[in-house]
Amino acid sequence: MNNPFPYSEDNKRYYTWSHYLKTKYKNKVFKVALNANFTCPNRDGTCGVGGCTFCSSYGSGDTIEDKFEPLDVQYESNLKIMQHKWPKGNAIAYFQAYTNTYGSVKQVSEMLKPFLFKDEIVAISLATRADCLSDEMIEYLDFVSRKKDIWIELGLQTTNDKIAKSLNRGHDYQCFLETVERLSKTNLKICVHLMNSLPGESKEDMIQNAYKVGQLPIHAIKIHMLYILKDTVLGKSYLQHPFPMLDKDDYIDVVVSQLEVLPKHIIIQRLTGDGMRGEQIGSEWMFKKTIVLNDIDKAMVARNTWQGKVLETK
Repeated sequence: MNNPFPYSEDNKRYYTWSHYLKTKYKNKVFKVALNANFTCPNRDGTCGVGGCTFCSSYGSGDTIEDKFEPLDVQYESNLKIMQHKWPKGNAIAYFQAYTNTYGSVKQVSEMLKPFLFKDEIVAISLATRADCLSDEMIEYLDFVSRKKDIWIELGLQTTNDKIAKSLNRGHDYQCFLETVERLSKTNLKICVHLMNSLPGESKEDMIQNAYKVGQLPIHAIKIHMLYILKDTVLGKSYLQHPFPMLDKDDYIDVVVSQLEVLPKHIIIQRLTGDGMRGEQIGSEWMFKKTIVLNDIDKAMVARNTWQGKVLETK
């Protein structure tokens, strides 16, 4: 049968990030990852120490080139790498590491200012947390969104407060809901991160995470498997007391079921991910991201399903 999904130019049965970017900007758009050397409130003692148990000492910025260099050096270096593949592409300045609104409005303003006036940049994306977005910060970011599109990426991982506490996330689900509500009254774009195979979560729990988030006024979602890194609190614990992890087939089954309960208008920014080679414990299949994505496509065709299908039958 023909693809039943409306955003189907790339023959996917879900609303891909690439389709959104091509449609909005009429060009190839790539992310340029940056480390602004912030920290997180669950690292510096404000609400905890050590960070999220799964997170490395680089705050999810392990793969950023020249991560210890000034931001302008990082940007030009990483931009050059991306432009080698897509010479005429546009960029999203992606502040990926740590919590990029965990500071004063003045600090964040100084960080962003150089990137607001670069012609090749079409948007700015800020990885952050729900408990690090004051009304003043949101007002400022909403103001600068008149110059560039601003994406706020919220690291939620799970809607289950008990599991979030075991991960040392440092804030509860109600805080997340209140922040999404405040953000929804602005022009800011909201992307939520979910992580599958967290210790203690069942398949049904993972699907419920996607369903609950999908009912909120958000624009996009990122989903990937938990990857366990050696030099993390979770990694050290796992080596002492291993817990069950999803294998590739189970992960694909969960992701397809999550897509089925996500409304069609929500952009799927990613469906897989991996850690640093040599640092990740097990789950080697995650490094074959193209295969995983292709197998998700095949599973959706085999099940004759698409993003939002379950919602259409309710």
